Amino acid sequence: MAPVDSQHPHRRPNNGAFLHYFRDLANASQYHEFIIRNSCNFPNDDEKNIAYKDFATIEMALDILENSSCKSINLYGEDPDKIWDDFHDSFTNIEAAGGIVKNDENKILFIYRLGKWDLPKGKLEPNESLEHAAVREVEEETGIENLKLQNFIGSTYHTYKERENNAQILKTTFWYLMKNTDSKELIPQTEEGITKVEWKSKDEILSDVLPNTFKNIELILKEAKII
Repeated sequence: MAPVDSQHPHRRPNNGAFLHYFRDLANASQYHEFIIRNSCNFPNDDEKNIAYKDFATIEMALDILENSSCKSINLYGEDPDKIWDDFHDSFTNIEAAGGIVKNDENKILFIYRLGKWDLPKGKLEPNESLEHAAVREVEEETGIENLKLQNFIGSTYHTYKERENNAQILKTTFWYLMKNTDSKELIPQTEEGITKVEWKSKDEILSDVLPNTFKNIELILKEAKII
């Protein structure tokens, strides 16, 4: 999946399939899958495989995920792009960018925030490019410098509800691989709730990070072939 110019809000997964993890704010470790696919992949219509008809189908699918024990919804139809557009328009959309940073020892840079291991990332500023935002956020959250941007990895998606006005947010995060070769002291951005910044080896990622991180972080690490 390639990034699209930040002036175009309707970014879509380009393979007709959308994997989305809903995060319950009351329990940040709880996730639900929401998948959009071409109809030929799902011939059966049951609780988890729902044929798309119109905008109301999306509302029904979201209601099932949020208010039942169902963990996964396969929403299918002949035009996945149309389903994506309707899904996208169901939310207030926010874009963010972040980085998977490697050092000379092939260790990966992680932050520790609110009891979870995470990768550095943050929201785009007005008129800011994805690449600039990714580097800026990594530098701000970790204190690192001299980053070399290498390539785009992929995107992750999650939703949440704003506490102030109950607005439903769809947040798309664009991830880039970066390289760092200096040994500058790492400084957590404490005003953002970050208490630790650490380099982790693959073994440490498997033993320490994965048991205590978000599903989307696991997904993007796999996409980057880190794990």
